[in-house]
Amino acid sequence: MTLKTFYFNPYRECTYVLSNETGQAVIIDAGMYDTKEQERFVDYITKQNLCPIALLITHTHPDHVCGIEFLQQTYNLTPIIQPNEGLLTLPQTDWHIEVIATPGHKEDCVCYHLSADKMLFTGDTLFQESIGRTDLPGGDMATLIQSLKKLVLLPEDTQVYPGHGYPTTIAHEKMYNPYL
Repeated sequence: MTLKTFYFNPYRECTYVLSNETGQAVIIDAGMYDTKEQERFVDYITKQNLCPIALLITHTHPDHVCGIEFLQQTYNLTPIIQPNEGLLTLPQTDWHIEVIATPGHKEDCVCYHLSADKMLFTGDTLFQESIGRTDLPGGDMATLIQSLKKLVLLPEDTQVYPGHGYPTTIAHEKMYNPYL
């Protein structure tokens, strides 16, 4: 698997492109805010000769979804928003992604776990040494704490890719994140 991280929009939201050896690509979150960011995104997809097959959304705050219409028009992708918890199998692929419901930052938050690749995309549920805020509509601290209890059960060498900031690991977060 190859992972590319884009930092988009005024909030430096992380949009991820995860691709396999055949050129299939899954996009996680859609934060491209303006034409310049859209062009940068398309340039990468084109130069890497990728074929976007899915758009996964971790939650529906504006900084994570402002590029949905662009991706729908450019790549004919229908966003997957708040899928059922469990295994998400993308049609005509060998991608198997575990969906973990993690409400608290917002009621529709989910994380995407690729256990074979030891990768977890957390949106705004878990950041490096922090968590997503709960003072916005749909947020609830007690609910978020319950959601975090699911994530700490994952293998410690799981790489965490948050919706803002930089990657971390479950082990690092268990040791240094005051919310865990």
